[in-house]
Amino acid sequence: MPTKKAAKKTVKKKAAKKTVKKKRTPNAAFMKPMKISEALSAVVGSKPLPRTEVTKKLWQYIKKNKLQDNVNRRMINADANLKAVFKGAGKVSMFEMTKLVNKHLS
Repeated sequence: MPTKKAAKKTVKKKAAKKTVKKKRTPNAAFMKPMKISEALSAVVGSKPLPRTEVTKKLWQYIKKNKLQDNVNRRMINADANLKAVFKGAGKVSMFEMTKLVNKHLS
């Protein structure tokens, strides 16, 4: 009696489903140009900017003038321009900074 060879099963690989990610749309409230106070305009400029751009320009100013604390990087050492924005505080955490800056936007 001849021996039967075992039939090989062909396994079809399922095609990997491609997930289409939708591009995230920015919140309209963050993109709305805000009026900048006189104290803050010395740091970021006087023309109206969205909050996101104000934050970017503020960080550019901080890094350019080396105002970030060397030991605790979360703290910002204020110069004369930033003291006006930070209500006279000489040192502010980066989390407080955002709260204080928002008071200068309208």
